[in-house]
Amino acid sequence: MKHVLIPVAILLLVTGSAATSGAQYNGVPKSGMMTKGGMPAGISPNELKQVSFEQNLGVQVPLDLPFRDETGRAVQLSRYFTGRPVVLALVYYECPMLCVQALNGLVKSLKVLALEPGRDYAIVTVSFNPEETPAQAAAKKDEYVARLKRPGAADAWHFLTGTEASIRLLTDTVGFHYVYDAATKQFAHPTGMIVLTPEGKTSKYVYGIDYGPRDLRLALVEASDHKVGTPVDRLLLYCYHYDPTTGKYGLVLMNVLRLAGVLTVAMIGGFILLMRRREKRRLAEQDGPTTPATN
Repeated sequence: MKHVLIPVAILLLVTGSAATSGAQYNGVPKSGMMTKGGMPAGISPNELKQVSFEQNLGVQVPLDLPFRDETGRAVQLSRYFTGRPVVLALVYYECPMLCVQALNGLVKSLKVLALEPGRDYAIVTVSFNPEETPAQAAAKKDEYVARLKRPGAADAWHFLTGTEASIRLLTDTVGFHYVYDAATKQFAHPTGMIVLTPEGKTSKYVYGIDYGPRDLRLALVEASDHKVGTPVDRLLLYCYHYDPTTGKYGLVLMNVLRLAGVLTVAMIGGFILLMRRREKRRLAEQDGPTTPATN
């Protein structure tokens, strides 16, 4: 299976420069966070290289992993896979900026989709900080369900916490690699969303903090095996191709040309058929009605 490694400096889009030292810390550099060499205080250069988002496409997520939901109830991931695609968001709830912007970007995109949460898809947000609690998860859920303002959002969007073992197995499976800095008590991490199939397999990765509604919609349609969406979505999927290096859908020129050719032939055929019918009608009107012979 082909794996695509996306450097964290590309993914952390809060700052405009990949070399900005605060970028690895959600764009919020603090006094004492950096060494004289410009590196994060508690992370070595080799550790920082481990931070990446690896595309493990088609991998089965272990659905028997135990977590706790926002009410503190013990749950397994399988609870949320009920015949619909799932958007998986890996964040930590006390993240000072980057995770907030990622969740804000997700809400912004979901709000304009015609697809309905609960009916067409579910969202599972998992904290990768094992120290965080269901109370923190509940506060985040209240905030973002209120922001989404869509019917069914409360039942479709789940915020989980878990143990180090469960978190690591999930993040390693989907290729989400991060590092904890004990000196600053923050995480250096990539960002993005993963769209999973109803069976729990990784289908598409959408990178960054601003998720185009078209990309997210097409990812959900593909992950559902076209069980959600419209015929127009199928047409768009013919014209657009998923690029795993960018996590976005790009226009496929040859498919567009083929489609244009088919539509052109269909239009010409329809025009010829229409003209032939008009010509037959004109000739029939010229001949007039046939009068019966009389003695």
